Amino acid sequence: MEINLKNIAFDLDFHPSNQLVAAGLITGNLFVYRYAEDSEPQRVLKVRAHSESCRAVRFINEGRVILTGSPDCSILATDIETGSPVARLENSHEKAVNRLVNLTETTIASGGDEGCIKVWDTRQQSCCNSFQIHEDYITDMTFEPDSMKLLGTSGDGTLSVSNLRSNKVQTQSEFSEDEPLSIVIMKNGRKVICGTESGTMLLYSWGFFKDCSDRFTALTPNPVNALLKLDEERVIAGTENGLISLVGILPNRVIQPIAEHSEYPVERLAFSHDRKFLGSISHDSILKMWDIDSLLQGSGKKVEGKSGSDSDDDDDMDMDTDNAPPKSSKGTKRKNNGRAQGLDTTSDFFADL
Repeated sequence: MEINLKNIAFDLDFHPSNQLVAAGLITGNLFVYRYAEDSEPQRVLKVRAHSESCRAVRFINEGRVILTGSPDCSILATDIETGSPVARLENSHEKAVNRLVNLTETTIASGGDEGCIKVWDTRQQSCCNSFQIHEDYITDMTFEPDSMKLLGTSGDGTLSVSNLRSNKVQTQSEFSEDEPLSIVIMKNGRKVICGTESGTMLLYSWGFFKDCSDRFTALTPNPVNALLKLDEERVIAGTENGLISLVGILPNRVIQPIAEHSEYPVERLAFSHDRKFLGSISHDSILKMWDIDSLLQGSGKKVEGKSGSDSDDDDDMDMDTDNAPPKSSKGTKRKNNGRAQGLDTTSDFFADL
């Protein structure tokens, strides 16, 4: 299933319960389509969301509202039924808003080009945390709900871990020449996987974030722009050469390429709410929706890749975060150079949501 957007898309997101998919375009437009297995997708919403490109898109409030972020530094909340603006925060970040991720039912996080990660509380109608951690743009973020840890990757070559319970930056990795572009949590919270600009996948053990425990190079030299966890053992990777590949983690291997979006870089991947479809976007201006069952047929074939380790190893260095897996809140925390700031002055963004 394909949707011709007629312009390059930077992000996509599926509705949490309905057959709707949204795309943010380079033109600043937000498009929402309704899809079905046996019919052509129909555009149900077009919004001129931003004066510059629309880099980030996320459904919130059980899908009633959709957020968009832009290089114009604003975050817009749009009513999904009417297309009317609910609220707009004009200066959400000092520089471009590059990423939006859902945290809990009442919180979301945004990442800006200035390296700042902000947490927004829709219930309290305010920005509740601002973590000035990185020195370059935020490339990706992911959330571990049991431990309330927000992980972020940046163009400055580092990975950060922010504790949303203590409102502190818990740790930051050492600099890596492989700029991390994408991030997922695997192995029931024991491993963190980062896709990088060189195509190497960096594996971190939970609690040992200063340096990676393993490097997997089978996808090099193609940058890994997008990672999407299929299950605890397998991740789907979208790369610069237009391929979408199924990758096994510990043992590390490229199980097989499962799709080719185009000759252009795969920018984002997402699952539909029922996980029947995999959505992908690229620079060809086409949003493609792949049938998951069809993609995974024959995925038992293995193509071995290069790796420093094929076992779920234990690190023998000291932990730089909690002394227990994510589900435990016990343990000591080391101080770091990250700065956590208090409430943002723009406190009325979600007042009408």
